[in-house]
Amino acid sequence: MKSHSDELVKILRLAYSGELAAAYAYRGHWRSLKDVATRERIREIESEEWQHRRLVGRMLEQLGARPNRVRELRAVVVGRTLGAMCHVSGWLLPMYGAGKLESRNVNEYETAARHASRSGRAEFVDCLLRMAEVEWEHEKYFRALVATHRLGARLPLWPIPAPKEAIRATYNVELGAIPERLNFTDDELAFESDRA
Repeated sequence: MKSHSDELVKILRLAYSGELAAAYAYRGHWRSLKDVATRERIREIESEEWQHRRLVGRMLEQLGARPNRVRELRAVVVGRTLGAMCHVSGWLLPMYGAGKLESRNVNEYETAARHASRSGRAEFVDCLLRMAEVEWEHEKYFRALVATHRLGARLPLWPIPAPKEAIRATYNVELGAIPERLNFTDDELAFESDRA
């Protein structure tokens, strides 16, 4: 059985590469759209994905771990391919896919926070939970857009996540109070949505 530290590194490696694929896909996505407000919001989401990648990269460094090179290459190919496909597929499919993936990302960061706490890396917990909350906002945005499409209302959607407040509440119930962050400044933790 793997240790909590091993599981944390595994999740962070997946997240690091996943954020790369997502950022490239969102770049293609927002560039393919005509609606100015939607373009701007997805551009902000791209920026937040790059921010997540920087934060996850710092955690990997502090753990003495490196990203998986094969996974990184695959993330570039997948992300850029999806970004290019947005120009020909219409907007429903990319919005649907993005919402479903963002829903998974919420759980990924929550699980990483639990492993961080249980492996003695409590200083990562607040940052990981904050990223889960940002991913929750992304999922909510894409779910709402899919629902506005005439076909979107007929599609089976992914499960609705628990309320945003449950991210920290569940952690508090399972593992106690969230420790103070020690290694990340407020500027490093700031996301586009915080600045609005």
